Amino acid sequence: MSTNDGPDVDEVGPLDAWDILSKDDGVVLVDVRSAAEWDFVGGPDLSELGRDAVRVQWKTWPGMSPNPAFAGEVLDAMQGLPTRILFLCRSGVRSLHAARAVAEHSTAMGSPVRCTNVAEGFEGDLDVLRHRGGHNGWKARGLAWHQS
Repeated sequence: MSTNDGPDVDEVGPLDAWDILSKDDGVVLVDVRSAAEWDFVGGPDLSELGRDAVRVQWKTWPGMSPNPAFAGEVLDAMQGLPTRILFLCRSGVRSLHAARAVAEHSTAMGSPVRCTNVAEGFEGDLDVLRHRGGHNGWKARGLAWHQS
């Protein structure tokens, strides 16, 4: 599914993201949340797969200012060009924008990379009590995660 008019960015749910990461060592997971979220909320644990998520902030806390160097920082963090990059944020909104930015940047550089948003994100949508983490998302789906 294409989610914009530029380079294609597809979406998968957290369980499909885990399956993709489990089956293809050339896929990289990029957590685009802020350093505060990584520290206080936790993050995906890929140690069972023998690797870590790449962390690059799409926006920085406290003002949630955009990171103008984001796309370049993501590609610089890779060990060679991955077959696919999965993007994860809190609920799947920031990561969609981040995936689009990297898809556009990599295409403009002449080395297009398949970029995929992880719908639902790490904490998922708000539940009826306006809490995150129990309705859907990486954590609620029972996928491995850790907190510092």
